[in-house]
Formats: sequence, structure tokens, C-alpha cells
Amino acid sequence: MKTSWRSASLVASAAAVLALTTACGQDSPPAASQNVGATAAPGDYGSIGSGTAGAAGGAAAGQPAAPSASSPSNPAGKLSVSTAEKVGKVVTDSLGLTLYRFDQDTEQPPKSNCDGDCAKTWPPVPADDAEAGEGIDKALLGSVARADGTKQLTVGGWPAYRYAKDVNAGDVKGQGVGGKWYALAPDGKKAQGGVAGGAQGTEALPGLSTRNDPKLGEIVIDKNGMTVYRFMKDSQWPMKTACTGDCLEKWPVIAPVDEKDTKGIDLQGSTPNRGYVVFDRPDGIKQQTIDCIPIYTFAGDKKAGDTNGQGVGGTWYAIRPDGKPVGASEK
Repeated sequence: MKTSWRSASLVASAAAVLALTTACGQDSPPAASQNVGATAAPGDYGSIGSGTAGAAGGAAAGQPAAPSASSPSNPAGKLSVSTAEKVGKVVTDSLGLTLYRFDQDTEQPPKSNCDGDCAKTWPPVPADDAEAGEGIDKALLGSVARADGTKQLTVGGWPAYRYAKDVNAGDVKGQGVGGKWYALAPDGKKAQGGVAGGAQGTEALPGLSTRNDPKLGEIVIDKNGMTVYRFMKDSQWPMKTACTGDCLEKWPVIAPVDEKDTKGIDLQGSTPNRGYVVFDRPDGIKQQTIDCIPIYTFAGDKKAGDTNGQGVGGTWYAIRPDGKPVGASEK
């Protein structure tokens, strides 16, 4: 019996040592992981926080389907420049619909990271037949090959999209959605009022920093001034994520941020020199962490200062610079 007890003790001790030396161990999520919070269809943010799902197909019951003008097969035609209230000068297609860019795409080299359900909400603008109209520099127009082999229009290197909820010419309902989507300015940059939905002064923010919220205290924000959250279903040790698939439409991940591009963030964490690391997710996405905790923004936050994701589902909370959740106890 003593030998058996001693063997079991040694095994347990070895496991503990292994866990300590691998700190932010990155395991794949269990098969039973739930996409908690993914109750709204991609692009349907009206029910966020209500705990009710949208109707099948992405449109809530009684709502009209996306306009045919937003169909991916609809050519751009002659592009022009329009002035939108509070947004400034934006690029529009031949039907007057606003064109957008996505922060998670890349400009050099051009690459689209919006596929599947994302592309249903944000239809890519075909490069075929697109031409520069008044106010558009044709030298800035180009194309990028998408994963499905089609060619997508680029403006200043940025892939261009329409927004399924823009029904009428001049609509800019996609402006600032999720802190990731912004109307395209004629030079390919975000429209003048584009950063954080028109908030002023956020252009100079670091990749991650903090602000003092009147209700929540000191919380982390991203480069656009949007509130940063953590998911209580995720695991810090070993590092795992329970937010996959459709969940990411509502809770976009924070892309890697160089530690030099931070201000006020605890880079060491509770595990010496291992707190501020990049998480290689099982879905291939690289995600920034604070104290080995994956971090996200919330699609329901429309502008800098919004904290609409706080407490959603009893599992999502704003995060402090040391990785602690605001208003929730860690388990």
C-alpha cells in the first residue's frame, strides 16, 4: 500500500511541476465548449444582451432581408465621393451605397479576413467593372484575390465591402460596428469621423491602454478606445478558449499588440514574465492576452466609452490592466 500511495504522490507532484513550468499552456478547447453569448446572427446586434436568438438566416422575425443592392454579385460601377453627416467624405458605389473597410484585414499586402457568415453581413465589393469617378484617384483602386477565387475591390490597398443593413443611398449604418468596421475615405483610410464612431482624440491611443470609467473604474481599452472584455468560460491555466465560431462575430478577438505599444497594462502578470503573451487559438487566429487571459471587444459597443458587453450572460466582463474581471469573482 505504501508503494502505491508513494507512486500516486509522485505522479501528482510531477503534474504540478509541469503545470508550473508551462504557465500559459495552450490546449485545444474541449468538444463540449459552448459559444456562450453567440445568440445573435452575425450582423444582427438588436438582440445582443437580451438572451434571445435572431430568426434563422440572420434576420430577426418581421425584418426585411438584406437589400439586393448589397449582393456580392452586384458590381461597384463608377465610384464617387459623398459627404455623410458626422462621418465626413466616404466612397460610394454607383448606387450611392457606402463602402467600408475592416480593421482585421491587411493593406500591405492586401488581404481579406471576412469570409463565411461575415461576408453575408459585409458583402465584398467585386473588382470587376469598378471605375474611378469624380473625387476618386484611379491609382488607388486595385483588387485582391479572395479565398473563393473571386476578386475584391481594394481602395488604397484595403478590401472594400458594403453593409447589408445599408438600404438607402447615403446610409452609413455600418460605421463603427464592433469597433472594427469603418466607412472608406477616398484615400483608403478610415473616414474622418471614423475612429471609434467619430470619437475625437483616439487616433493617438496605444494598442492597449486604460481609462477610468465612471461606473467600472479603471478598465482596458483598445487602440480605438473600445472597451476590452474577458470571457469567464475561457481558461487561464492551461489557456483555452470557449468562444469560437459565431461567438467571434459578437466578440472579436484582440489581435496581437506589441508590449511597447501599451500603456498602463500589467505586462508581467501573476506568472513572472509570462503574463502578456499571444494565444495561438485552435482556429488559427492569434489573440492577445493579459495575464494569460484571452481578450476581446464587443460588437454591441458602437463608440468609445460604451460598456454594453459588461455582464452579458453573466460570463462577459470588462477587464482590468492586471487581467481581473470587473464585477465578477474568478473561479
